[in-house]
Amino acid sequence: MGRVYLLLLWWLAGRNLMLYGAEAGDTLLFRVVSYNTENLFDCRDDSLKADEEFLPDAVRHWTPTKYRKKLDAIGRVVVAAGGDRMPPALVALCEVENDSVLTDLTRRSLLREAGYRYVMTHSPDVRGIDVALLYQRHLFKPVACQSLLVAGASRNHRPTRDILHVSGRLLNSDTLDVFVVHFPSRSGGAKQSEPRRLAAARRLRRATDSLFLIRRHPQILVLGDFNDYPRNASIRQVLQAEAPSSADDIIEPHRLYHLLADKAATRKGYGSYKYQGAWGLLDHILVSGTLLQPSSTLHTAPSMADVFAPSFLLTDDPKYGGVQPLRSYVGMKYQEGYSDHLPVFADFIIIY
Repeated sequence: MGRVYLLLLWWLAGRNLMLYGAEAGDTLLFRVVSYNTENLFDCRDDSLKADEEFLPDAVRHWTPTKYRKKLDAIGRVVVAAGGDRMPPALVALCEVENDSVLTDLTRRSLLREAGYRYVMTHSPDVRGIDVALLYQRHLFKPVACQSLLVAGASRNHRPTRDILHVSGRLLNSDTLDVFVVHFPSRSGGAKQSEPRRLAAARRLRRATDSLFLIRRHPQILVLGDFNDYPRNASIRQVLQAEAPSSADDIIEPHRLYHLLADKAATRKGYGSYKYQGAWGLLDHILVSGTLLQPSSTLHTAPSMADVFAPSFLLTDDPKYGGVQPLRSYVGMKYQEGYSDHLPVFADFIIIY
């Protein structure tokens, strides 16, 4: 099907119109993106949260001008991540502060013409950062939304981000369950902080397992920053999410698969985050087995997922060599960048 015809179908679908001659079995590409925006804070003080670092008179001198530049920077990334077709259908965002930030991002930044709506959590995180899902309403219509509280691994745990669960109706009337996660950080050491990520993974596992029980045709998508690598216990042991080993394997519909794990294991220098000179994958896309079946009305494949790494998101790494993500700050030095993470994306095919 030609690109012009696809765009026309997309335009008409947004207006609930029928195209003469269109038949059942037409297809449309549906792109999802996950992006940790790194400290997308506004300039106002929230007395209930530890956001003092991002105020005009604070150490970073986080001014309205810098805030607006950050909004436009994130908007530019989202639009570019859509490729040469259109903005992504779904965008999972991590490290966004509040509703006002999402309103500014979707209505007052470079994204204002994209028509995004959003849902987000309001978590007990000490710094006040949350996760959100941007969506194109003509392609994904939320019918239910909930925040899943992550209980601590110990009595003196530090509160963390909720898990966002959104159930939505697709263009072909299928239901897609989307989870957006931002697991606890590695602050204090990877080993010492691991129990907190395991607790978050167990909460996510309970939620996905419940859907496997009640959905006749479970279509589950998990996006976000896990603060763990594909080989770590939260992903391999708790969620049991691994890459399909070959195209000939029987895909189990009631389990999760990792779209990027094979690339992370086989490609040198592959990842969405660079730590001490080494690239690694902290941002993940997991899908239920039903979404890997080519006969499904919504399906994808590992070959259709990747890290989005255009040159404008990268800068020279003077310490370790090569390149690294172009951040808003290096230490306390402002450099008008984007984030310390690169986005990840996956394309899906909708049959309708």
